[in-house]
Amino acid sequence: MNVIILSAIWGVLMMYVGFITKNKNVPTYVAIAGIILLLVVNWMEYLGMFFFNVDTKGMLEYDSFSLIFNQVILFSTLVYFLLSGSQVSSFKNNVSDLYALIFFIITGISVVAGFKSLLMLFIGIEIISIPLYVLAGSEKSNLKSNEAALKYFLMGAFSTGLMLMGIAFLYGNAGTFMLEGIQIGATEITPMLSIGLILLLCSMSFKVSAAPFHFWTPDVYDGSPTVFTSFMATIVKSAAFFAFFKLFQNAFGNIREEWGILVAIIAVFTLLIGNITAVFQQSFKRMLSYSSIAQAGFMLLGVFAMNSFAKQGLILYFAAYSLATIGIFAVLAKFKDHSIEAFNGFAKQYPLVALGMLICILSLAGIPLTAGFFAKYYMLLGVIEHGNMIWLAIFAVICAAVSVYYYFRVVQAIYFKETTIQADVTFSKPFAYIMLANAGLIIVLGIHPDWLLSYLNI
Repeated sequence: MNVIILSAIWGVLMMYVGFITKNKNVPTYVAIAGIILLLVVNWMEYLGMFFFNVDTKGMLEYDSFSLIFNQVILFSTLVYFLLSGSQVSSFKNNVSDLYALIFFIITGISVVAGFKSLLMLFIGIEIISIPLYVLAGSEKSNLKSNEAALKYFLMGAFSTGLMLMGIAFLYGNAGTFMLEGIQIGATEITPMLSIGLILLLCSMSFKVSAAPFHFWTPDVYDGSPTVFTSFMATIVKSAAFFAFFKLFQNAFGNIREEWGILVAIIAVFTLLIGNITAVFQQSFKRMLSYSSIAQAGFMLLGVFAMNSFAKQGLILYFAAYSLATIGIFAVLAKFKDHSIEAFNGFAKQYPLVALGMLICILSLAGIPLTAGFFAKYYMLLGVIEHGNMIWLAIFAVICAAVSVYYYFRVVQAIYFKETTIQADVTFSKPFAYIMLANAGLIIVLGIHPDWLLSYLNI
């Protein structure tokens, strides 16, 4: 609750910063200060200290899982501001408004983190989605950005309609919006419960870009400004997956066998389509879009397994995936040419940035000693502990091996090709040091994931 109220207040404050000063760097500094404040108050809430004591009538409730998820999201946003703040500041107008939209998105994510009612789930996802439509189309002179915003809005509205219809059927079946009431009322599967479950499954699959509901993702990610694609593909996707997991665990946990096979099928298609399509991409940005679909397939294994390994794996996956992808996109945003060939010989000119980028790529590929390895490892453990579908874990390992091929195409270009770096691409020393610190954190989580997971209390 601390983060919900303070992030909303800080979002309003960010709008006024634009009136106070015309210096485009000031909003970045204020945003960084705001996110540090949110990190502190969220940790205080984890320790049992509250600034605001609001009676939500049981519709919002925060446990260690929710608060650690919030902490991961807020820290990832801090890294995003540090690495990509200069790119946000490069927009010609309304820099402070762009930061305000990001803080409003964080408000929605905090609502999603604690929802115990379907109404709060809907409100949280809409608070997240509406500012994202604006961010996707923020580059007004770019037709691809306008197209991305329109597609995102139409697909988002369609998936929201599915969600509302599903909520209506569940309310008609259980007579309540509370997750516990839906679970208690699901002693037997009725037609209304089945329809509501399937509609919510389809809607949440749209939100996390799982196949076959992924078709909007490449165009939206490719057309949106790169600096905001980074935010959409990491922090927002993590929030959608957290909502997916929490909804199905709390509302449909006692009929898991019935919906588990559907989630397994979606995971298989997502892993297959994401990885195979990424292999054939020549654009680095578009390849990352398809690889984000493949990463969604791995995270779906956690939704399928629904056990303690899955919970730990999801938290670690959110941290590993967000830190790695934010780092890669922060470098990519400096390039006008987003092809893989644009990175030929990159390490020779910017060795420190290239090293940070290399570790981020290795983490996405799931190479040992990176956080991405243990994130995938926990997901596979969750599926194996579930016991009914060992073949799903084997299939995921094969797909992970395929992903190594297209990730290492970028590594090959960075380290083993002749230099073709564009003359207008420059990286400051502070940027290089932050990239290295980010990469170091990925390595630390890859060696000691327990430093994060020990706070979950599960």
